[in-house]
Amino acid sequence: MNKLIVIEKPHKWQLDIPNVDVIAAQDYLSESAGQFGKNTKVINLCKSYQYQSVGYYVSLLAEARGHKVLPEVATIQDFRFPSMIKDDAQDFDAIIQKCLGSSSEAKLEFKIYFGYTDELALSSLGMLLFNLFQSPILKAVFVKREKWVLENLRPMNIYDLTGEERQKLQSFLGLFLSNKKVVRKNHQRRRFDLAILVNPDDPNPPSNAKALQKFVKAAEEVGFNTEIITKNDYGKINQFDALFIRETTNVNNHTFRIAKKAQSEGLVVIDDPVSIMRCTNKVYLNELMRNHGINTPKAAIISKENPMAAIEKIGFPFILKEPDGAFSKGVKKVQNEEEFNELLKGFFKGSELLIAQEFMPTDFDWRVGIFNGEPLYVCKYFMARNHWQIIEWKKSGKAQEGKAETYPVEEVPKALIATATKATKLIGNGLYGVDIKEVNKKFYVIEVNDNPNLDAGIEDKVLKNTLYETIMETLMERVKIKQ
Repeated sequence: MNKLIVIEKPHKWQLDIPNVDVIAAQDYLSESAGQFGKNTKVINLCKSYQYQSVGYYVSLLAEARGHKVLPEVATIQDFRFPSMIKDDAQDFDAIIQKCLGSSSEAKLEFKIYFGYTDELALSSLGMLLFNLFQSPILKAVFVKREKWVLENLRPMNIYDLTGEERQKLQSFLGLFLSNKKVVRKNHQRRRFDLAILVNPDDPNPPSNAKALQKFVKAAEEVGFNTEIITKNDYGKINQFDALFIRETTNVNNHTFRIAKKAQSEGLVVIDDPVSIMRCTNKVYLNELMRNHGINTPKAAIISKENPMAAIEKIGFPFILKEPDGAFSKGVKKVQNEEEFNELLKGFFKGSELLIAQEFMPTDFDWRVGIFNGEPLYVCKYFMARNHWQIIEWKKSGKAQEGKAETYPVEEVPKALIATATKATKLIGNGLYGVDIKEVNKKFYVIEVNDNPNLDAGIEDKVLKNTLYETIMETLMERVKIKQ
């Protein structure tokens, strides 16, 4: 890969890093920059990233040329919204408190150079902030109130630094550009590294502990060094070659940001951010399935301006859903208009649009697991006892689940597999679980889930260890293709 540092006056800064070219911004902006080809990494050290500045255009044209640039235009735009930056940082509150908790100061300011900081105690926090908002030089300001909070995070440039700080910048830039070699020095046993993202506090995770153990074993057998990570390991993502997410995903939390970060770093990612975005929104899924002629229950999109659309189109009873609910949460059966109006008060707090679906009572739902475009497993998930859903959530927060049965793919109706496969082709080539109702021998797609359940003793009951091996073998194949 070609590596370029782009700056206004290269001769002024005497940046000397092995195997890295330093060129003037105007030279990069000229058409002759096409000589570097697409396999090029660009470090944009221009004086300003303001809209339509030279630095802005360096990043903009780098993306147009297919170059991997730092900072990206999207990151430049992020800094226009300080409140959004603070909100994103709150998702990683635990690591912030851990890094700063021992400080007796009321306010802390420090600089971050390509994820590196002067103080060892701040290293993980520096890498976290850099990976959230990738800009060459950042200045972070934290203040202590009831707890430590991010007050300000802004990009700086080489012109803001002292001579000593510029030496640090050059040293840390060299480390950053050779990062893969540095972080792998203790992992010579296998060639590639896999991270499996989990949430240890999730009461209903997509994979139980035994399944995770089987994934780790299968990954190591195909040649991965494997590490179980959590959201607090965000700063380590660029150390891996692949990311396998075994945590409930959502566009509006860290799982989506970690998936995007991993993908931008060139990792193979399951679930990829596009699949997360498409699958976690039921409004989108309903429109997608309907427009491609896939059987679904009758449905209506409900807005604040037209809340009666569901009643007019479907009639009572119907199912009311929050667009991004998971594991049967945010899903209610509506029996009458009074109940409907009461539910809307809470549902509209989280979304401008809701989805209503025809109520189709069945004893079970089919779940077809599709991976890489091929059927992997088939289950029947039966309704929880005396309930209309697979999972009944009690007021205590505990879940009561129905039983499950698993079948060989070749023994279930071909139309079921065809329906599931057709639905997932509209999403991508990742790992999906398609929920399907069977009524009068017709199959109706309820939803397509990214990050489907893969639990030892249930989904693997037919394939046994082959289920885990199949997924890991495909991940390895994709990693090798990227090399």
